[in-house]
Amino acid sequence: MPRVSRAEAESHREQITDASARLFRERGVKGVSVADLMGAAGLTHGGFYGHFESKDALAGVAVARAFEQSVEKWRKRVAAKPDDAARRAVLVEHFLATQSIRNVGLGCPTVSLATDVSREPVGAPIRTAYLDGLDALVQILSEVEPGPDAAARRAAALADYATMVGALLLARATEGAPLSHELLAAARARLLPGVPQATPPAPAPAPARHKSKEA
Repeated sequence: MPRVSRAEAESHREQITDASARLFRERGVKGVSVADLMGAAGLTHGGFYGHFESKDALAGVAVARAFEQSVEKWRKRVAAKPDDAARRAVLVEHFLATQSIRNVGLGCPTVSLATDVSREPVGAPIRTAYLDGLDALVQILSEVEPGPDAAARRAAALADYATMVGALLLARATEGAPLSHELLAAARARLLPGVPQATPPAPAPAPARHKSKEA
């Protein structure tokens, strides 16, 4: 087979990274095989090790990419608002929106990857990428928090972000039950007091169960 050009190799690496950033969030790092990742990138399985020495090495790069995407979204959202109060509100509202429950593959990696990362050894590439990415998001939030100084604003951002992440994590775990939307609404009300809350959608009806025929 003819060798691919350097530009093609770089393009393939980007395809693998982007596909992995999405699939890892959707299924977890352990729930996706190398074949799955390469298939999602539109490439053959055998070419993987020409780009990454291992799936663990890819995980670090892919998680960093996932956080880069979130940071970019957050920066665009705050840039479109006129003051810090509006900037903080738009970050909270987007994060705790009802559609965030199912928007896993393109949603915030802080929530979707927390369990995977917590099970990896200290020093693993994925832990480093997660720590750096989490800190970058907290920094953006701290920039729009009220407070007398940087330390107070960072403390407020850490508390608020922990509330946001916990609420969304639990909302996903209870999807389909009224509690799922109650969790998001309660977190929004706590973080944005005085801001009118949207009426949560009615829970989806449970799928019909078919009675088995007696023998």
